[in-house]
Amino acid sequence: MAQETAQDARAAVLNGANWRLIGPFRGGRVVAVAGDPVHRQVFYFGSTGGGVWKTDDGGQSWTNVSDGYFKTASVGALAVAESDPNVLYAGMGETTIRGNVAHGDGVYGSTDGGQTWRHLGLANTQAIARVRVDPRDPNLVYVAAFGHVWGPNAERGVYRSRDGGQNWERVLFRDERSGAIDLSMDPHNPRILYAAFWEAGRTPWEMSSGGPGSGLFKSTDGGDTWTELTSKPGLPKGTIGKIGLAVSPTRSARVWALVEAEEGGLFRSDDGGEHWTKLSDDRELRQRAWYYSHVIADPQNPEAVWVPNVTNWRSTDGGKTFIAVPVPHGDNHDIWIDPHDPQRMIQGNDGGACVSFDGGQSWSSIYNQPTAEFYHVVTDNGTPYRVYGAQQDNSTLSVPSRSDAGAITFGECYPVGGGESGYIAVRPDDPNIVFAGSYGGLLTRYDHRTHQSRNIAPWPDNPMGYGAGDLKYRFQWTYPIIISPHDPNTLYVTSNHVHRSTDDGASFEVISPDLTRNDASKMGPSGGPITKDNTSVEYFGTIFAFAESP
Repeated sequence: MAQETAQDARAAVLNGANWRLIGPFRGGRVVAVAGDPVHRQVFYFGSTGGGVWKTDDGGQSWTNVSDGYFKTASVGALAVAESDPNVLYAGMGETTIRGNVAHGDGVYGSTDGGQTWRHLGLANTQAIARVRVDPRDPNLVYVAAFGHVWGPNAERGVYRSRDGGQNWERVLFRDERSGAIDLSMDPHNPRILYAAFWEAGRTPWEMSSGGPGSGLFKSTDGGDTWTELTSKPGLPKGTIGKIGLAVSPTRSARVWALVEAEEGGLFRSDDGGEHWTKLSDDRELRQRAWYYSHVIADPQNPEAVWVPNVTNWRSTDGGKTFIAVPVPHGDNHDIWIDPHDPQRMIQGNDGGACVSFDGGQSWSSIYNQPTAEFYHVVTDNGTPYRVYGAQQDNSTLSVPSRSDAGAITFGECYPVGGGESGYIAVRPDDPNIVFAGSYGGLLTRYDHRTHQSRNIAPWPDNPMGYGAGDLKYRFQWTYPIIISPHDPNTLYVTSNHVHRSTDDGASFEVISPDLTRNDASKMGPSGGPITKDNTSVEYFGTIFAFAESP
């Protein structure tokens, strides 16, 4: 009876609580951006965890316009109809298939500039790479659906709607393990379409990119029929992986393709895909192909083309050479360029979305978007308490739960060591001492009194590039870090073993055998068959969760 009373009391407290935003106002991953071709200050971005956002002032402030309408939050593609910018389409589920990727539920549409939305179907596609709208008809829309990340499914390929998404027909399909990953339309003749297919997928212990399902296709009749271009002269032979596509808006026969292959690179055709020339095999344009591999053509200069990757690259000689164009954050995914004014653009990266009105010489801030993605969240025992988390592709942060000044500002936040993917543990008896982790088994001890952070990793060896089977201790990308609720001097971290410290991380002892199944068949190198990608995301045979008995 006493237990039920305590549970009722807790439930009453929780039922009376209201959610409130405490920040931080620092952008999270964005893989889909679009601009209004008529209203110069209006742009949109799709967050991979927070829906669609709109600015009416050129990126100075952003407002969420999808809350209350979307059932899922991950946006993989955005498009604004050029002939009627009130018409928007959002394809849900990102196709940058990280180990922590979130799926979507099809396509949403708006006919009032994002004020209201309705679901338009294709729910089981789960991951949508591109949405393209006929520049003359806002109701003629195409969707490149990648499909399920974690297994085969039939709802993949290129879909077409002639009535604004009320009805869909699949116009191109490859197989249940290969989905459409890019789609480019000739704006002067929208019946000409180029589509790229990608055979890829994940298991908990592996990421695979490439296979016989990958390929390049062209339609000249609006998608009714398609011709495969994958084996055309000049394109690489052998296994093909991810492909990024762009047709030049100023020279219809000019097409770029960024191809993942053993002899891959950036290729260009000047005869509509019949013949191809390799322009560059620079690894900086095609590193981690599964995460990037996009090409964006300048709408007015046939020699200008962009390739976003870790760095944001631009060429002005048709793709032969590239220079880096600085942006506020690395890991770049998408660019929209105004077809009437190429100086006006919006760019999406792992730190948010930023707007430029001078061709990329300067950009708007990413510190005005509360879309940061946190792996784990904990609080300390301070009064008022602070909230701690590790932000994807950024730092850890400590954020106040309230501010004497009223609004909580980013200036009141601070990093606490560790890195983007870690657990955080705060000493219950001293909130100035924070233990924070990251991938590679990194672990730090931070003292806020001195602002000093010290590396206390239990096994100081950087495993980047190695498969799980090569390691002595297998620390997962996001491994548990726990302070004993009974003794603030006892710290636990886990690899495939349990490690314990009783001196704030100055030393560790292994207190368990290997607690995993130690299945060597699930510990090989990840990535491939073309490009390896060993970052510890796929490390299997690890202790993924840990708690001390109450």
